[in-house]
Amino acid sequence: MKSSPFSGPFVSSYADGTPRRVPGFFDLHRMTTMLLAERMPADGRVLVLGAGGGLELKAFAEQHPGWSFDGIDPSADMLRLAEQTVEPYSGRIRLHEGYIESAPEGPFDAATSLLTFHFIPREQRLATLTEIRRRLVPGAPFVLAHISFGQTEPERSMWIARHVAFGAPDGADPAQLENARQAIATRLSILAPEEEEAMLREAGFSDIALFYAGLSFRGWVGYA
Repeated sequence: MKSSPFSGPFVSSYADGTPRRVPGFFDLHRMTTMLLAERMPADGRVLVLGAGGGLELKAFAEQHPGWSFDGIDPSADMLRLAEQTVEPYSGRIRLHEGYIESAPEGPFDAATSLLTFHFIPREQRLATLTEIRRRLVPGAPFVLAHISFGQTEPERSMWIARHVAFGAPDGADPAQLENARQAIATRLSILAPEEEEAMLREAGFSDIALFYAGLSFRGWVGYA
């Protein structure tokens, strides 16, 4: 991943803005928790890549008081926000600044990466998935969700426009919406769903299944 874009105004608006931009945001957390719990022990350990902000950590910790967590994020500002968000559960959560290479070796009983992988350049995706897989016990679940849609035109441009329109506040300036479309088109690393699944298999995950589809977002579960 390149340097994190998450700083300044984004951090202050994260808790309110992100649920507005992601269809079924809180249900995504609930579904993820359910999928992890299917195979995790009551005292399991979870690796969370892209943990800045802390909203998914809070959701997981609330539902399962026996689980412990290691959260990784490259943004110091977002990690500070996460510390505030998860303060009631801080005894079970360790936060680490950096990328997947900064994560503890584990082994972990599960891993998640929600709304993060579209910031990781394509050429770093497979290595990142492989590093996650290497830290998991055999059979451990991995839940992955982020922006993913077809990459041929005109499909690609249509989905970018839909993504921007869904997350836009009422009365948004058309010029700002166009800037957002251009930013997504040039700054994010978006893969087609079939390529996402192929890369998960190449990294060593099996039984990969789509469990979430919300407009421009997709989510999969696979097993180490």
